[in-house]
Parts: sequence; structure tokens; C-alpha cells
Amino acid sequence: MDLLERLNPQQREAVEHGKGPALVLAGAGSGKTRVITYRIAYLIRNNAMRPENILAVTFTNKAAKEMRDRVQTLLDANRNSEPLISTFHSFCVRLLRREIQGLGFKKDFSIYDADDQKRLMKRILQESGKNETDLSPREILSRISFAKNLNISPEAYPHRFPSEDAEDIQNWYSRYNDRLRQANALDFDDLLLKAVVVMRKLPGVRDYYGDWYRYILVDEYQDTNRPQYELLRLLASKHDNVFAVGDEDQSIYKFRGADIQNILRFEKDFPGTKIIKLEQNYRSTQNILRVASAVVENNKERKGKILWTNNGEGETAICRRAGSPQKEALWIAGQIQDILENKPEDHIAVLYRANFLSRNFEGVLTERGIPYAVVGSVAFFGRMEVKDMLAYLRLVFNPEDDIALLRIINTPPRGIGTAAIDLLTQAALEKGIPLLQAMRELTKDPQTLGRPSRALVKFQDMMDKWSSQRDDLSAGELLEVILKETDYKGMLSRQESAEEAENRMENIQELIRAAEESEGRGETIFEFLDRASLSSELDHLDPNAKVALMTLHSAKGLEFDVVFLAGLEEGLFPHSLSQNSKEDLEEERRLCYVGITRARHKLFLTWTPFRRNFGSNAAAPSQPSRFLGEMPVELVQGLEASYGGDFETDRYYVEENDEDDSEEDDGEFCVKPSPRKYDQTAAMPKSMAELRSYIQKTQDAGKAASSQTGTKPKAKPGVRVRHPMFGDGIVLNREKVGNDIKLVVSFSRVGRKTLMEKFAKLEIL
Repeated sequence: MDLLERLNPQQREAVEHGKGPALVLAGAGSGKTRVITYRIAYLIRNNAMRPENILAVTFTNKAAKEMRDRVQTLLDANRNSEPLISTFHSFCVRLLRREIQGLGFKKDFSIYDADDQKRLMKRILQESGKNETDLSPREILSRISFAKNLNISPEAYPHRFPSEDAEDIQNWYSRYNDRLRQANALDFDDLLLKAVVVMRKLPGVRDYYGDWYRYILVDEYQDTNRPQYELLRLLASKHDNVFAVGDEDQSIYKFRGADIQNILRFEKDFPGTKIIKLEQNYRSTQNILRVASAVVENNKERKGKILWTNNGEGETAICRRAGSPQKEALWIAGQIQDILENKPEDHIAVLYRANFLSRNFEGVLTERGIPYAVVGSVAFFGRMEVKDMLAYLRLVFNPEDDIALLRIINTPPRGIGTAAIDLLTQAALEKGIPLLQAMRELTKDPQTLGRPSRALVKFQDMMDKWSSQRDDLSAGELLEVILKETDYKGMLSRQESAEEAENRMENIQELIRAAEESEGRGETIFEFLDRASLSSELDHLDPNAKVALMTLHSAKGLEFDVVFLAGLEEGLFPHSLSQNSKEDLEEERRLCYVGITRARHKLFLTWTPFRRNFGSNAAAPSQPSRFLGEMPVELVQGLEASYGGDFETDRYYVEENDEDDSEEDDGEFCVKPSPRKYDQTAAMPKSMAELRSYIQKTQDAGKAASSQTGTKPKAKPGVRVRHPMFGDGIVLNREKVGNDIKLVVSFSRVGRKTLMEKFAKLEIL
């Protein structure tokens, strides 16, 4: 087969690109995966490069597997070597397993996932006597992650992010890094950062990998963060053969550290870049593309593309204004029923901006007997019983892994209580040694620990036995031994219902099968453990699920016959924290573009004027999303009509009413004639023109308020503010402390911070 016959002219131009840097701007549904896989096959089949000298990196295991499968299909089966197609994190693990000794770590390091990190931070807070801190372990870890991705050390943290709790963060950050090193463990951020450090610190390593990987292909380049960008620059420093495929209009992961400037300035970073635009869409109808393009073209930070398709004009999108969130869910469920009755083969997605919106949809779909899958629920490798078994394996192969030990030291229960664990922890901290080593020293004198000493000795003996078997047994066989000798099944039968215990045992058996399959592929135990640590919920999305519920961020890279984009209201989508930041608002618009372009044939858009505020029992009037106002009226059925009707906020209000059985009661909210008058400026727009006018007036009023002189407005809860270093945020709490005012502000970029008002230099937006 001629590889090039199945490509359009622009795809062919990209695949045939010679040496030197290239940037392929691939619009949604334009065949970016095909271009990458065909280019790999083209390079190999035309003897331009040996397979093992090609590296392709992407962001998810699912995408990497799809690319590997496609390349294998395109090439002859009888080959002695394969190109490396991997996620960024998996590539870094592969590199570090060989080279990390140069940084003082051992090659058998553990990888801490989010749950492990949280457990470690909880221990650190307990040890430092800061259990009652205003900051949760998750918030502290978020700030540490943000600092790591900017390559900011603990020592530099207070200077870079000055705040009331900066010194505490510095201390926890430093102790967190020390404990990771002591446990011979890395977190997800470290995988990228340490790989960059290795490449910088060890010129021989950089030269080796630079010489080995002569062609580098990057998927989803717009999602790269600073460490990923630096890693690519180091790998390509000898040859500049970087083939980057991406779409600036789909850059939606700023909160994870993604930097859209990486793709916008690609030509400056790699002089002589050839730019190729893929604008033919193979997924959606023309009308869906026009709606998406009409929204995203309002952004300034983009290179620009004009998507088109041969799929035909297609149906117009449908916009629905619902009387309440419950009615929104009921209407969507009704539409799904109708669609599946007429076309049972269709795959449908309900997309939303925030996870809490899934509750109504789950309830209604369950009541109507419509099967669905929720993306974002606990992934397979994140389940309790699976993580317990993996913790046993991790400790067998890395005896310094304190978090793995703490997870299973008394699971199943074996008489080792909190007091004994605290004694172990104290001894380990005082001597700066791992917990397992501290255990061995303490159990030499049985009187030290009393009754728990015997249980600890038995635990040690089990670990020693399994460690002696690790080289003789496969991972699957070792798991079988651990399962039997710990009587884990007995624990489940005692603690869980029969059905739940059976489900958990089935998950463990599935884990054992996965370990056996891993060995069958020639993987080492560390490769199996690494893959488990780097797994995500998207890797386990059932491709046969007819209805999927997920956030817009989770939907990227997927496609569906029908898409419902729910909750299109100002303050929710775009999110309230984005509305006073040009950069954040443009990212929200890109997120809307991503949601729309997931649809192949049908697109539904819904919103409600009354959405219960998060954390409140009140339902407040809301405005339709400005993104609706950017869509062409002629392409969205019901768009203009959805702004009129009975729900003007100066005539009606909404309250909880579970007792009212009137037709107006939808089971959650009751709409009643208003006994009070709302400000006319809050009235619902009745047309597209009014909506656009409302948006413009709101923006103009905000600018005018910022320029007024006189009494400085107070930073009250709910007020949006801007900090010279932390960016935009919203005030959560205001409290008088002595002669000062303490503010708690949630910033979109760095999370929650506590500030003293007189020092904060906040601008009221």
C-alpha cells in the first residue's frame, strides 16, 4: 500500500517533511494522529531512520496505545526494533530508571500518585503540629506543584510568593522533598523535573539521548508545560528534528501548567520552522464547525485556521433554556431516550464545566434506566483493594517506601495500632531512616513496643519472605502469595457486604491478570508498577458506553455522535474566576470550542436562569453565557427564543419548595411571582442583540468602576480582586484581626491565600 494515497494534500505535505523543525497546526478532527503515525511509518519504510531512533511523545496512555497500534498496522510485522511511542511521564520514567543514580536516587524508586502525596503531606502536618491549618493537604500540594513547574525551590518560595503562610509552605515544601528522597520516591512533577536535571547536569546523558533519538514527534504540543518544553529542547539540541502537532485553539490546561506560548512562539524557538495547517475536518458537520469557529475567533491569541468539511451542512444546533437544573436534566434525558430509540448505535456525551453538575444527570438517567458512565470516577488503579495490593508490591521492591508501608502495615488488621505506628515514625524521624529499618531496630527489644512487637516481627518476617521470592516469582504469582498469606479476602468478607467483597476480589483478580499480561509482553515489575502509577480514569473509559458524563476538560481527544453542552451560564461557563482576566477568558472560550467540536452530528446547548450556587441552598438569577451570544442565530435553533419568556428576574424568583405540587414545581425548585422588585439591570436579555449589549455594558461598567477615584471599595466576600503577583481571584472571607483586616482569597492561578488587607495591594475589579 502506498502510504501517501490515503492522505489529503496538507497531510501528505506534513508526512513528507524532511529534516528540520515543523509545526503542524491541526484543527479539531483534522487527522493529527494519522499524520503522526503515517510520518513514523514513512520515515521507517523509506529508510530515512531506523525505528529505534524515533521518539513520539503524547499525553495519555490511551493516545500512546492508539498511535502504537496504528503504526504496527502500517508497517510490516517482521521488524527487529520499534519506535518509542510514549507519554511524557512514561518516557521520563524510562530515562530515570537508567540515569537517576547521577542525582543520588536509586533506580528502584517509587512513584507517588495523588493519594500517596496526600498521605505524605498529612503525615508532615501531623509531625509539625499543624493539623489545624487553614490549608488542606491538597491545597498545599497544589502550591508545591505550581512552584515545581516554575522551577522554584523551597528556599525561593517566600520571595516569589509572599503571603502570610509563605514560610509555612516553604517549610512543608522542603520537608516534603526531603521525605520523598528519604523514601526513594518521586511525584509526578518530579518525573519531568528530574529528567530535565539529569539532561542538564550530565552532558554525557544528554549527548547519548540526543544522538539516539534523531527524529522527535510531539502530539498535542499546545498542552506542554515548561519542563516538557525544556526536555524537548534538550533532546533536540543536536539536530532540531522536532515535528510538533498541535492546535492553539485547544489549549485548555493552564491549571496544569500548560503554556500556550510554547506553540505560539514555536518558530522563534526553532528557527527555520515549516508551518503546515490541517483545516479539513473529518468528524463534524459544517454547521457544527461554523458554530465552533464563530466562538473561538473572538480570541486574540491564536494563529488562525478555517475549518471545513465534506460531511455536509448537517442539522442546526439546538439551544434550550430550562426552568431549573432539574428540568435541564429531565429534558436532556428525554432527548437521549429519543435518540437511542431511533439510533441505538449512537454514542452520546453530556459535557459540563464543573463536576458537581453531574449529580442531576446521574439521578435522572438512573431513574429512566439509561446506562451511563461517569468519567472522573475512581479509576481501576485508584480503587482501595487494588492500591493495597500494589502497596505490598511496592514495599517488596522498594523497602524505603514509607507511604506504602503505612498503607498496609495494619491492612488487614494485625494488632498494630496508632501508638505503635507513632513510635515507629518518631524513631525513623530521629534517625533519618526508613520506617521498615526503624521497625527492625525497635523489635530487637520486645519490651520497647510491648504487645505490638510480636505483630511487627510477624509483618517483618512476611516482608522478608516475599523479598526473597521477588526474583523467582512473577508479579502475578507474588500477588497471589500476598493475597493468600495476608488473608485479605477474609478481611473483605468480614468488613464488606457479600456483593461488595466479591466485587473487590474480582478487581484484585483483574490486577493479577494485568500483571501476568505485563510479564507476557516482556515488561519488568517496575514497568508494571510505573504503568499502574501513571494510569488515569480516561484509560478505562468503556468505549461501548452509550452515554458518557464528563467535564469539558476530560472530553478533549474524544468524539461522540451527539453532544449536550450543559450549564452555559455566566459565572459557571465562563467561570467566574476567569471573567476579569483576558488570558483566562480566552482559555474558557477555547474550552467551549473543544466541547462543541466533540460532536459529529448533533449539538445541544442548555442553560437555566436559576442555578443553585455552589455551597448554598439559594438559587440566584444567572445570565446566559456570553459564548451563546457569539454563536450565529441562524445556526442554533431556539437560541434567540431562549432569552424571552416567563423568567424575567424582575417578575419571578425561585426558592426551595418540596411541598408545592403545582405544575410549576419541578421537584427541586418552585418558580413564584416575585414579592419584590429586582434591579432592572439584572433582567434577562430577550434577544441576541440584548445579550451582546448586556455583555458590553457589563465590561464597560467594570472598566469605569476601576478608573473612578474617591473612597476605595472594600474587598468583601464575593468581590473579584487582582493581586500584582497572584493574579485574579475572588474574596472568600473578610475578618477583623486586631486593627487589621484578614482576607481569604481564592486565586485562579495559585489557589487559596490568606492576606492582610493593608499589605495585599489588591485591586478591586
